[in-house]
Amino acid sequence: MKAAVFDMDGLLLDSEKICLDTFLQACKEVGFVADIEVYLQAIGCNQERSKQLLVAGYGPGFPYDEIKAIWSELYFASAYDIPVPLMTGAVALLTRLRNAGIPMAVATSTAHQQALKKLANANILSYFDIVIGGDQVSNSKPAPDIYLKACAQLQQDAVDCMAFEDSVNGVRAALNAGLTVIQVPDLILPNAEVLSWGHQIVDSLLDVDFSLEGEQLL
Repeated sequence: MKAAVFDMDGLLLDSEKICLDTFLQACKEVGFVADIEVYLQAIGCNQERSKQLLVAGYGPGFPYDEIKAIWSELYFASAYDIPVPLMTGAVALLTRLRNAGIPMAVATSTAHQQALKKLANANILSYFDIVIGGDQVSNSKPAPDIYLKACAQLQQDAVDCMAFEDSVNGVRAALNAGLTVIQVPDLILPNAEVLSWGHQIVDSLLDVDFSLEGEQLL
């Protein structure tokens, strides 16, 4: 491994549960009963792609704009204006890679400026050489665009980079780009199809299984 590329929400930051909870709260405020399975399909996607999936999944009666306004206000108050808790093992892994001199990037579907703020709030922004947001690529995860862009900016071939992801859409994006992938599932457990892809799946960032210059595995 010559470089590492990290997703952010649900992987480094324990923010996906906040996002789901605030979405459901917004739906409740406007009297809309949401099928969580539809919502889960959008995890890992940028705002534009998420809107497409939610509107298609919930149908023409879904009041997206009204819900989005309430949802954004609730989410920003809980996950942007204040620090979001870090996922288990995040700092240990980032420190390990930094000490080994491995360049690191964030490839998140969150918009760039929001991502910078969230990473700074969590006091981990300084670990990363590059942060790429979902508003900086043409196609959302599961398309490979954001991972290809991260590898290019790190000046490394994708086959020499490792991706860390939580979502199915994110794993697909990284695999489509040609990176080696370690998945730490958050809200969605891998189904048979995901398990068949052959990438490494672990319970937390403390359990990643790779070596750096002959060191013992964690």
